[in-house]
Amino acid sequence: MPPGGWQQPLQTQQAPGIAGHALATWGSRAAATLIDGAILLIPFILVLVAVVGILGVGGEASAIATFLVGVLAFFLVAILYGPILMARGGERNGQTFGKQIMNIRVVRVDGRPYGFLAAAVREVGVKVVLAGILNSIAFGLPIATLLDFLWPLWDDENRALHDMIVSSRVVTE
Repeated sequence: MPPGGWQQPLQTQQAPGIAGHALATWGSRAAATLIDGAILLIPFILVLVAVVGILGVGGEASAIATFLVGVLAFFLVAILYGPILMARGGERNGQTFGKQIMNIRVVRVDGRPYGFLAAAVREVGVKVVLAGILNSIAFGLPIATLLDFLWPLWDDENRALHDMIVSSRVVTE
């Protein structure tokens, strides 16, 4: 310790992936999530409209089959939506359409761009599968999902729990 008891404060170093960018606010993150949800909801609504149309024409069995195919297609699109979009190269890397509209992006702390596998781990493995397992332990209540969604409100770096698990941050453009 230097004379007089004064100690130099610790230097905090910004993570390589966020240099030159401000951290995204909780509001911009929440808005991006809502936009992405709306984008994913549109095809599902179209399938429901198709099912209602078939119910009037093709009978109950074909309506059920159409509905099941629609749900499967929606599930597949929902699972692939985030990883495919976030793995885009160039200036759109780390962005879904919702994040793009809100001018925010996900960056990896080590500065590497997002590839499909890293984006799938973040978007599906942690945000869907791990949260789903934790929610099922809580008797089906979405406690883990809610905590993850709200965590940036009180975190000093505006990070959600899934950001901490996969070493990412969400920054403004």
